[in-house]
Amino acid sequence: MARRYFIAGNWKMNNTASKAVELINGINAQIAGETSVDVAVCPTFTALDASSKALAGSNVKLGAQNMYTKASGAYTGEISAEMLKEFNCTYVILGHSERREYFKETDAFINEKVKVVLENGMKPILCVGEKLEEREAGNTIAVVSKQTSEGMAGLSAEDAQKVVIAYEPVWAIGTGKTATPAMAQEVHAEIRKVLAGLFGAEASENIQILYGGSMKPENADDLLKEKDIDGGLIGGAALKADSFVALVKSAAKLA
Repeated sequence: MARRYFIAGNWKMNNTASKAVELINGINAQIAGETSVDVAVCPTFTALDASSKALAGSNVKLGAQNMYTKASGAYTGEISAEMLKEFNCTYVILGHSERREYFKETDAFINEKVKVVLENGMKPILCVGEKLEEREAGNTIAVVSKQTSEGMAGLSAEDAQKVVIAYEPVWAIGTGKTATPAMAQEVHAEIRKVLAGLFGAEASENIQILYGGSMKPENADDLLKEKDIDGGLIGGAALKADSFVALVKSAAKLA
């Protein structure tokens, strides 16, 4: 199984339902028939219903930005896997640096979420990445390796291949700073090494690893040419149809 390129848009806390439909229509108009690249958009919870309907018949998949571990119950403000499945979500972003930072999510809690997403037939996008002070202290590989191994703990090799990893250097998110292609590739290669140690070389070669630190049309070609960079988890550039489509087309050229 050769790895496919995957471009996923993380819209974060942006776009009402009506604006989400407008953005999806703009994306669909240009790449509705794109089959060589995996593509997904991840709107806010309140826009999932409208987005799901707007994506009907499109090759663009729907993802959610988070999910709670419990199936139901007295968990005010939380969203379950069953609720996401009702809107035909294919992917769920887990462990994003903003969730780790602002909501104090731990590797163990994120690992629990990964397992619940898989049990419910969806695919986790597991985010890992170091802060600026961790990079400057020379701890990038140690931090990312720990987040990867603990986030994937207890999975079979078969299930591990359904997980997408997104490497997001925290210092490059929304800052306009980007790791050079060589810097990003170095960490991606280390992540794949960790995955090989956990699940075997064959399984690790099948796992998509995305870059999530300010990928945009101007740098996408160079990043995507690297051996272990299989696409992008896109923030700012995913909020405009033209820039998001440009990233998909960058990946399609190499597919």
